[in-house]
Amino acid sequence: MLPAAVIGPSRRETIVLSIKELMGWIESTDVAMLISQSRGWFPALEMIHVTATTFVFGMITIVDLRLLGLLARGSAVSDLYRDVIPLTWAAFVVAAITGGLLFISQAVAYSANFAFRMKFAVLILIALNMLAFRLFAYPGISKWDRAAAIPLRAKLAGAISLIGWIAVVSCARWIAYLMI
Repeated sequence: MLPAAVIGPSRRETIVLSIKELMGWIESTDVAMLISQSRGWFPALEMIHVTATTFVFGMITIVDLRLLGLLARGSAVSDLYRDVIPLTWAAFVVAAITGGLLFISQAVAYSANFAFRMKFAVLILIALNMLAFRLFAYPGISKWDRAAAIPLRAKLAGAISLIGWIAVVSCARWIAYLMI
């Protein structure tokens, strides 16, 4: 058998190398260079990103606490949901756009950052939880909308969401400490 150096890199090493090359290319684009090398773009985008994320977290927390029966017990969940969710999605779009711009400015470092990867893993779990809530709990909301007793599946969705968003914010804060 030939040594690895003669055969060449393994398939996994080739994929990892390709991802690093892709991240390097992304980081070298004009927009990424503008953000990373200017004095104002990165901090301005980060400020907007943190503000939008805080808004998302705060609005979702209101809904989650209502689902857990800890807040606004006299309010209909559907009314709260209808009022809060559109604003939350708007803030999420702002956070996603600014987060994407921040990412491209340091794509190599962010893609290797454990906390950054964890943040996105948790965001995927939050999305799946939200989908499960919409499919399995929300369709029957007319039965429990104003009730003191929220069904277990709705409470569980609220608890998972709240814990998930706390984890996202914690991972986001941790990212800076793990930058390479």
